[in-house]
Amino acid sequence: MQPYQPGDAATRPAVDVRRLWSGGLATALVAALVAVVGVVIARGILDIPVLAPEGSGTFGDATTGGLALAAAAAALVATALIHLLLLSTPRPFAFFDWIVGLVTVLAAAFPFSFDAELDAKVATAIINVLIGIAIGTLTSGAARRSLRRRG
Repeated sequence: MQPYQPGDAATRPAVDVRRLWSGGLATALVAALVAVVGVVIARGILDIPVLAPEGSGTFGDATTGGLALAAAAAALVATALIHLLLLSTPRPFAFFDWIVGLVTVLAAAFPFSFDAELDAKVATAIINVLIGIAIGTLTSGAARRSLRRRG
């Protein structure tokens, strides 16, 4: 009898792909909405010129849509990442949490590399962090619910 190997395919739970990817699509929608809501609050309520010149209105300009699309795309990439990790690594959720956490820190730091008002940089960083938290928690939760016992 061979010892238990955490990476063995026979002992690894099966992934319900439909459940995982439907959760990933829902996460993409939530991430896009977090981006739009964040911009609306920053620009429309707090009057902080996030992602566009002040004259662009509450919803901003094409970059608001771009941020929403980027957030949705990031959620789908995160779903692909957790799917790959579930199939191949011994502690997929630990690796996923670290990767998403570090990418979120990078996304939060990114606005500070531009020449803009501090309040715009901070607001953009907060929006990016909220998007990262939504993607990380929702994708991880969908992945956990997609695991099934083999046999």
